[in-house]
This record gives sequence, C-alpha cells and structure tokens, in this order.
Amino acid sequence: MLPFEKCPVCGGGMVKKEVEKLLRGGENTAVLKVKAEVCLHCGEHLYSQETISRFERIRMKLLQQETADFQPLGQSFQVV
Repeated sequence: MLPFEKCPVCGGGMVKKEVEKLLRGGENTAVLKVKAEVCLHCGEHLYSQETISRFERIRMKLLQQETADFQPLGQSFQVV
C-alpha cells in the first residue's frame, strides 16, 4: 500500500516509479534516479523524507563544489 492512495494536488491515482530528479546548487547540476510516488493524472511527484534529505545533502555539496564523488555526464551550456 502506498502512503498516498490519491494525489494531494488533483485526487488522481498514485503509482510508485523510479524517476530522474535534476538538482541545482550554485552553477552546478546533478541528475539522479530515485523512487517516487507519481500521480497518474497530473504527474505530481511525492518523495519520502529520506529522499528529500538526500536531495538537501547533494544540493549542499553542489553549492560547496564538493563534486569529487560525482560522475561527470558531459558539459552544460547556457544559450543567451
């Protein structure tokens, strides 16, 4: 049984899925795969408290440029 049977945003049904989450910290960005509850109607993602704590730790590392234990994925560019 899922913690949320219905989406708190729209009331749609929820399913547990693995999703990609993009995190930013300063000029750095990280992509990670995590489990989330996803609404089948509106697409809202709900994360566990443990996952949210992980997001916060990763954002802090990105802000402090402590990225030695992260795997590079390539380069990002801003188009002006």
